[in-house]
Amino acid sequence: MPESIIKFGEDKMGKSIEALKKDLALVRTSRANPTVLNGVTVSYWGIDTPINQIATISVPEAQVLMIKPFDKGSLKDIEKAIQMADLNLVPQSDGTVIRINFPALTEQRRKELVKEVKVKQENGKVAVRNIRRDMIDELKELEKEGLISEDDLKRYTEKVQKVTDKYVNLCEEVCKEKEASIMEI
Repeated sequence: MPESIIKFGEDKMGKSIEALKKDLALVRTSRANPTVLNGVTVSYWGIDTPINQIATISVPEAQVLMIKPFDKGSLKDIEKAIQMADLNLVPQSDGTVIRINFPALTEQRRKELVKEVKVKQENGKVAVRNIRRDMIDELKELEKEGLISEDDLKRYTEKVQKVTDKYVNLCEEVCKEKEASIMEI
């Protein structure tokens, strides 16, 4: 029973790290990255559709995103959706494709983005620690019900802490990689 609590908690911690990675993918770096457009939806035939389902998104150069819609009639809608998404990106259309230039980041903007990453890192750590707290509460409940001994509780609590430390370190590693890519010139 305690093993299943720990396994379930570890799965939840893994999902927290995946959520952190998705969140960090939306933070812009000086390189063009198609994941910046993941949250953008386009009103296509009256239905809000993710941009990657109605167009191909490619990176022809390090600082340029190119969006080629499957239906040329949706070009204006895509352009408008990108502008409305408040991503601080300026789409430029030539009638067949949309290009988005990613200007080099200033030092000040890089520092702001690193601060944003640090906030996301702390939120990820808090999520992992909340899962740890829930796991320990469940283990204490088992001890209270007499299903495990006090010594078992201590042993399982130490195991939970080791799992928590592993995921907190993973959270830090993921964020360090993102900070490095932001600071890269």
